[in-house]
Amino acid sequence: QVQLVESGGGLVQAGGSLRLSCAASGSLSRISVMGWYRQAPGKQRELVARIFSSGSTNYADSVKGRFTISRDNAKNTVYLQMNSLKPEDTAVYYCNAISGAYYWGQGTQVTVSS
Repeated sequence: QVQLVESGGGLVQAGGSLRLSCAASGSLSRISVMGWYRQAPGKQRELVARIFSSGSTNYADSVKGRFTISRDNAKNTVYLQMNSLKPEDTAVYYCNAISGAYYWGQGTQVTVSS
């Protein structure tokens, strides 16, 4: 079992920045990928960014050059630095871990005002 707790969401003006954190606990040794997904009202949940155990990363085209995913292995925490935020980035952001099964955090709201 893996437990994920997100933090760092909030309200920001367009062009601003936020940093999301995801603290993982439990059985961490088998985690192969950790990532961030988001879901806007009326839309499907979509991948934003992910980081593999090798350190390689993937990003959605819509956030490339603006968002950066990183991790601190000592703190068992994954971060999502979000810069140049746009109103269309408004969504609930979920942390995800794959360790044989998919694990999800409770979500954190990000609202970008125009």
